[in-house]
Amino acid sequence: MNMVIVVLDNFSAKDIMKHQVVTVDASMTVIDTAKIMDDAGIGCVVIVENNIAVGIVTERDFVKRVVSRGIPLSTPIKQVMSSPLIVVNPEENIWEVAELMKQRRVHKIPVVHQNLLVGIVTTTDLTRICSIGSDSEMRRITDQILLRMKPTNK
Repeated sequence: MNMVIVVLDNFSAKDIMKHQVVTVDASMTVIDTAKIMDDAGIGCVVIVENNIAVGIVTERDFVKRVVSRGIPLSTPIKQVMSSPLIVVNPEENIWEVAELMKQRRVHKIPVVHQNLLVGIVTTTDLTRICSIGSDSEMRRITDQILLRMKPTNK
């Protein structure tokens, strides 16, 4: 294992997550949620109920669960959110976070500590941390990621 991979092995979700996560209450409507995402320039929001993260809505969810199905824009966002919520803890190693994203086919994972939402990790965050260093280091990192992502026989 080369030096760059060893260094990356020391990173956890808390080291790369975004701390500010936009949340919306589960009772909000689809249109109000979309407006919040647009105004904030973000690709997802975490849905909360009684201050507990219960789901997530992404741009892809709007396409697959709202527009393509002709769901009224007045529908509560809770009815179209992805749930149950897939989460990680802040200490989770980034390789494990990446593996979970691959297995569950998600690009955004909220970070929860003691039932409280403390951040979010996205594939962009993982790419950013892997792109540190020279081109040759990046090639080695990419090779390592690809090796870890080899499909398993089902």
